[in-house]
This record gives sequence, C-alpha cells and structure tokens, in this order.
Amino acid sequence: MKEDAWKWISDNESKIIEASDKIWNFAELGLVEYKSAELLAKILEENGFKVQMGVSDMPTAFIATWGKGGPIIGVQGEYDALPGISQKVSTKREPLVEGAPGHGCGHNIHGMTALSAAIAVKVAMENNDTKGTIRFYGTPAEENYSGKMFMVRDGHYDDVDAVLSHHPGSHNVAGIGSSLSVDSVKFHFHGVSSHAAFTPFLGKSAVDAMELMNTGVNFMREHIIQEARIHYVIEDGGMQPNVVPPYARSWYYIRAPEREQVRQLTEWVQKIADGADLMARTTHDMEFVEGCYNVLANKALSDIVTANMREVGVPEYSTDDMKFAEGIAESVSKEDKIAELRLTKRPGWQELVDKTIDTEIMDPWDEDIVWPGSTDVGDVSWVVPTMEFTTSTFVLGIGGHSWQVVACSGAGIGHKSLLFAARTMAGSAIDLLTKPDLLKKTKDEFEVRKAGLNYISPVPKDVKPPLEMARKAAGLDD
Repeated sequence: MKEDAWKWISDNESKIIEASDKIWNFAELGLVEYKSAELLAKILEENGFKVQMGVSDMPTAFIATWGKGGPIIGVQGEYDALPGISQKVSTKREPLVEGAPGHGCGHNIHGMTALSAAIAVKVAMENNDTKGTIRFYGTPAEENYSGKMFMVRDGHYDDVDAVLSHHPGSHNVAGIGSSLSVDSVKFHFHGVSSHAAFTPFLGKSAVDAMELMNTGVNFMREHIIQEARIHYVIEDGGMQPNVVPPYARSWYYIRAPEREQVRQLTEWVQKIADGADLMARTTHDMEFVEGCYNVLANKALSDIVTANMREVGVPEYSTDDMKFAEGIAESVSKEDKIAELRLTKRPGWQELVDKTIDTEIMDPWDEDIVWPGSTDVGDVSWVVPTMEFTTSTFVLGIGGHSWQVVACSGAGIGHKSLLFAARTMAGSAIDLLTKPDLLKKTKDEFEVRKAGLNYISPVPKDVKPPLEMARKAAGLDD
C-alpha cells in the first residue's frame, strides 16, 4: 500500500509543487484565505473526496472525506500567511509586494502536505480494497484566531481515531514536547470625553484606565510562574491630546503550560482591569478572541512517523538548492545562529553550527519540554491522539515568522521538504489504517496522558469566529 501511495506522490510531484506555490503567492491572512481554501477543496473534490465548506461558521474552513467506516484517520492542513513579510524567492530582503503578507511559517507547504497525503492514501486504499476513512481538515487562521479551536468545540473531531499534521521546520523530527496554553483577549475601556484643558474634571479617560491596567499587569509579572508569558499591544490609545479619550483598547495574550493555569492568570488580569476602572472611574468590556490548550504529546504516534521518515529517506538537494540555502545562511550572523540552535535543545546542535540544512532524522528529544509558543493543534490533541511532525524546510539559524522563512517556503528546499513530509504522512496514515495494534497503542497512551482530565472548550458556545475583525485586519471591505 505504501508503494502505491508514494507512487501517486511521485507521479504528481509537479502538480503538488505548483499548488503549494500558488498558495505561497496568494499569501492570505487568517479567516480570509478564500483563494487558498478554494484551491485545496477543488483538488480534493476532483480526486473523489466529499467536501463540506464553511465549517464552524468559517468560510475558509472545510472538511473533505473519502471512504466508509473505521478506522477514521484525519490529516490537517493550514494555509494562512502572516502580515507584512512579503518576500520574493531571493537570498536578499526583497518584498514581492511592499507591506503585503507572506508565508513566514510555511503554511503553503503545511496544507499541501496533508492534501497530498490524503489523496495518496485514498489511491492506495482503492487499489488494495482497504476499509476505513481518510479525512482532510482544512483549518484556517492558526496564526491569529485559532480556527481549529472552533472546529474542536463544535465536535468535528469527535469521531476520529488519530490525526496527523506536518509543520515546516528546521529539523526532521516527530517531537513529543508540549506548548503553552493561551488566552487571547481584548479590553475595551469606556470613559467620558471632555476638553482636556478647560474641563478635564468632567472627563473620564479610557486611556488612563488602560495604562493603569497595563502598569498593574507589569507589576504582576514578578509573581507569576516562570513558564508563563503575558504580552500586549495598545490598539487604540485616543485621538488627540486636547480631548479626554472616551475609548481605549488593548489586546492581551496570556500563556502558561496548562489550561487551568491560563484560566487563573486571565482571572487575575481581569481583576486588575476592574481595579483600573475604580481608579479612572471608567468601565470596560472584555472580548474573548481565542483560547488554545497545550499540546498533548503521543510517543506512539511519534514512533510511527519517525519510522516512516526513515523508510522514505531524507531528500537529496541539488546544487541550486544548496546555493540558495547558503545564500540565505549569509543573512544570519554566526552568533545568532548559535543562539537559535542552542534554543532548540537538539542533541549535538554544536555540530550544526557549520551546516546549512539539518539532514538527519532525529529521535524526539523534547519529552517533558514545554515550548514557549502556542497552537490550536493543542485543542485537537486533547480530543484525539495527534502528532504534528516537522521536516527540514528552513535554513538553520533563521528565525520563524521571517522573510527568510517566506523565501525558503517558496524555494526548492521547501518543495523537497513538502514531498518528503507528504510521503511520510501517507505512510504513517496507512500504518494506522492497517495495523490495529499500533492504533490501539496510540489510544492507550492518549488516555494515560490525559490523566483523567477532559477537554472543555475555552471558547463559549455563543462566541463566533471574528470574521469582521479578520476582514478589517486584511484590509477587505465588508
């Protein structure tokens, strides 16, 4: 079966790369990935999948299904870009469109990995009369609004046996570390406007309240657990100095290793906002934007993916690939590269200081490590055994969400990573479909790691995806 799946990928390499490059060029922000979602859904539909668009009130979220009965194996793909980092496939900083978005996390590859694997598995199942279901989840807005959070809340993952996901990275590894749970919340302060010179005593400054709140949170930092992170921006800080501002708005990310810790920290931040109101004589509303769980690791799934990586074998890079990679590497100082490699905690990272691409397939080294980022993959991992693995897509030493990542994601080294990951995912899905003992092992571990805890969605049922906010951020008209 694996040979059938891998042959389909080999026979369709040019089409897979072409679709990935189209999404790279679309570079659409979260919840407005209209062209990207349409392209992916169309390809799946043309290959026999039944497609359901507009899942969980998100126009760019969809589910594509082929097969019947169990086991049901899910693969998920992202396709949202990041603002302001448009970049050509170049070794120098050259925006494709000045100020436009760019795929600074490689999600053009992310979506096509899962799509390619899904179709390849479907072909192999047909050829071998294999029972079961392969399901593709098109998941928008991972970077900012956590589309999977809404899809998990609405039960779209409840019947799945296991989920595979691939994220472009700097190493070939099926990691088993965790991530930070997060709340994304906005605070809208309301005061009373007045002439700031003649009648300041009639005014109630919303900006005063916001600044008092921010000051309180900054004092709070000394007394939170070391692993927690709190960061904010001021989105609206008044219009002009001679008017007491009647409105102000801040946007907070509150993170910690476990969901309950985030809940407690968010409640503390809310109380600080209440205190700011008392001092400034204002009122405020808190708007919940998103909330994610920490990732629940699964070593059994990691073992399956790692074995398939080694069965597929790492890509061979052309002279042009390496010339491009070396050009990108010149944009990073040796000191910064060492700092980034040290941060990965990868065994033997010192040996990579003089290398451009990590070509080893590593056993996971991050068990019990909580990485400082957050992802809505965490929510999926709490309702079904889940594995998001990485393959070497980026030049060693470059930071995520950067122009260098955008360039790599549209270049030959990105294409090689995509095809390698697609074969790995397809092989892993086939193992889960055809080897009940392996699937049972992943489920048994899932229950152990949950430790009796159940997933409770952090987003209330009446909260809808922030479509208006997303369109405004993307500069689109209503």
